[in-house]
Amino acid sequence: MTLKTLFTFFSVGLLLALSVSARAQPDFPRPYAERDDVAGYISEIVAQHGFDQAELRALFADAAQRQDIIERISRPAEKVWTWARYQRHLVDQDRIDRGVDFWNEHHELLAQAEQRYGVAPEFVVAILGIETRYGSITGNFRVLDALATLGFDYPPRSAFFRKELTEFLLLAREENKDPRTLLGSYAGAMGYGQFIPSSYRYYAVDFNGDGARDIWQDPADAIGSIANYFARHHWRGDSVVARRVSVSGSSADALANQGLTLKNTVADLRAAGVAVDLPADAKAALYKLEGASGDEYWVGLHDFYVITRYNHSHMYALAVYQLSQAIGAQRAAALANR
Repeated sequence: MTLKTLFTFFSVGLLLALSVSARAQPDFPRPYAERDDVAGYISEIVAQHGFDQAELRALFADAAQRQDIIERISRPAEKVWTWARYQRHLVDQDRIDRGVDFWNEHHELLAQAEQRYGVAPEFVVAILGIETRYGSITGNFRVLDALATLGFDYPPRSAFFRKELTEFLLLAREENKDPRTLLGSYAGAMGYGQFIPSSYRYYAVDFNGDGARDIWQDPADAIGSIANYFARHHWRGDSVVARRVSVSGSSADALANQGLTLKNTVADLRAAGVAVDLPADAKAALYKLEGASGDEYWVGLHDFYVITRYNHSHMYALAVYQLSQAIGAQRAAALANR
């Protein structure tokens, strides 16, 4: 490469980088307390939910505009990582070991949750492991800052996050919490199970009967709330959640990765060359993933779809499934060797 060519290549690359950076920058023209769109939002929820206008104006004067939040949500792992990297990061031996320990410590609560909601302990434990490593990493962003930034300065999903901001303010009022102090993820998810505010309000339960729904610090309420979330999304507890399959020919690829809904039956998959020994009329989805040793094909069934209601990603659901099976197998082996 000549010096002139190198200079031209560098210049074009720099211009492209600057262009991408410019597009990623949110529009932070003024603090939230001085913006008409925020003032309009405040007036709207005052009228709808009876908040005090002066208190909300003071609250938004304290809300920080976070460029790092915009950057993080613009590149989620589910969209940029291969399955091999995703699996390596989330289905690791530390999570398995700590999952067994968590299950042993809270086995009575997990058994009670299974009895009440029909969700096996390993799935509740796996969610807790993937979301927060069993409550040890729950996020250090102020939820107020996260939801304000995404609700007012992230156009692709501003309507969704503005709704969650309202849910958050209602939640803080209902649970008698100061919205300035609550911490969570860059997307506003909170507590052991990383519930977004609407999920907290609709699905969190007071599982230990102490009069509060506390998934920030109480593992009992976190266990019950996750199990309730699955039950409310029609978890069935089927014997097969997902299964790795082999594929012959190329016809199956046309059915792979069509989304999260179960658009096909097992019979459809078999006709396309998928070797899967399950009832022919069972609803199913086929996924093709880039694994550590090449392409992998997986079939997800009803309860697999339910897991995707927690996080709308087939890789997330598969990680939950694999972690649950690894934790269950390791704990069973340990109990058998006692």
